Amino acid sequence: MSRKETKGGIKQLSPIDVYMLLPKTNCKECGEDNCMAFATKVVNREISIDQCSPLLTKENEKNYNKLKEMLKPAVKEVTIGVGDSAVNVGGKLVMYRHEFTYTNPTAIAIDVSDEMSDDEVLAKVKKTQDFTYLYIGNNLNLQMIAIRSTSNDTEKFKRTVKKVAENTKLPIILCSLDSAVLESGLMAIPKARPLIHAATQDNWKEMAELALMYNCPLVVSAPNDISLLRTLVKTLNAYGVEDLILDPGTFTSSGLGDTINNFTMIRRAACIMGDELLGYPIMGTPIVAWTESTNSQTVNAWKEAYVASMLVTRYADLLVMHGTEGWALLPLTVLRQNIYTDPRKPVAVEAGLRTIGTPDENSPVLMTSNFALTYYTVAQDIESSGTNAYLLVVDSEGTAIDSGVAGRKLTAETVSDAIKESNLDKKVKHRKLIIPGKAARISGEIEELSNWQVLVGTRDSSGIPKFLQDNWK
Repeated sequence: MSRKETKGGIKQLSPIDVYMLLPKTNCKECGEDNCMAFATKVVNREISIDQCSPLLTKENEKNYNKLKEMLKPAVKEVTIGVGDSAVNVGGKLVMYRHEFTYTNPTAIAIDVSDEMSDDEVLAKVKKTQDFTYLYIGNNLNLQMIAIRSTSNDTEKFKRTVKKVAENTKLPIILCSLDSAVLESGLMAIPKARPLIHAATQDNWKEMAELALMYNCPLVVSAPNDISLLRTLVKTLNAYGVEDLILDPGTFTSSGLGDTINNFTMIRRAACIMGDELLGYPIMGTPIVAWTESTNSQTVNAWKEAYVASMLVTRYADLLVMHGTEGWALLPLTVLRQNIYTDPRKPVAVEAGLRTIGTPDENSPVLMTSNFALTYYTVAQDIESSGTNAYLLVVDSEGTAIDSGVAGRKLTAETVSDAIKESNLDKKVKHRKLIIPGKAARISGEIEELSNWQVLVGTRDSSGIPKFLQDNWK
């Protein structure tokens, strides 16, 4: 749920809190039946208060501003980049995922440096852009490019920034503690709204001026010192810089415990204690794993990957990484996807009839549930068999086969209805339906209701290719 601050801490924001500030006209202009229904959807973040036309009038301006303040997230949302490729980070409403859906999945940036050759820079940028993997109907991608000044040369940095900007639309992070170097990079992309890294206790004023001049978000860095981080935020706010991202430092090996504690304490202060000075997105830099001396780069990549995975689960809104190995990035992006799904809703696909390959009237008909992970696994296993087939996806309210059958979400009635609605009798000559082995207990009922012969298949979809080879001539 959303939260609002009280003297004793933070309490849940209820629909009645929103309703009391609405015009209460029940005009239905928002599309809801009444103002209470609208208030409920506002609290659940299903609708914006801007959709209430009477609320936008001059006479209701005071209540509108009160609602804006009540509904603002505990963690400020910051936009990096411009246009369709811009990335939003932060915007979190709660600390724990089970309380409310997390918004704005952790953005992952891959680094390049101004001492790399043009070919090396372009190769890494292309690899970052091209990284994609289809997972349960969602494309997993990387979001940003971080350009580090390792030369501390303004011209080299400016040239590298320009080269990257010419070859990608991904948002950019400019990394240097030297304001002159950063300004040279900003001059190359003055309207791109990159993220500037970083303001410290030594250079905060110069960095603040750059952030204001170029209208860019700014990273505030105070490694392993939350008190200093908070002080810097207060100072920068007073200076006029509002779009900030916190970098409390990332440490591997013996410092990993401090890193996890710092990230957790910052997010707890924002979401539980209502500390607005720490209510900003948090940036992690697993890239530091590459600074450790090891006998193998694989070890560095492995350390970076496990530190990154820990930070994703511990509230990191942005990560800067160096490695581009698929074995390290793919598990991380899958983990991120799982964390940022809505815990209140099952991950489901649309029910209906699918075609695998080019099936005809003699092709087999298989059945599965509309739980996304089950569907994509089954579809892939059928495709790998090389068989042209029909796949009947039954609405099980997003549950897997075994839990759907046990919970009466997947029943003989729903299967029979799905057969009728898909007009399968007009697509195939036979009347044979292959069901998952885990649905064997309802096979008899399906036959009675549908008048189709049921073949009980394997319990695991990996056995589908052999099952079809042995049982479908």
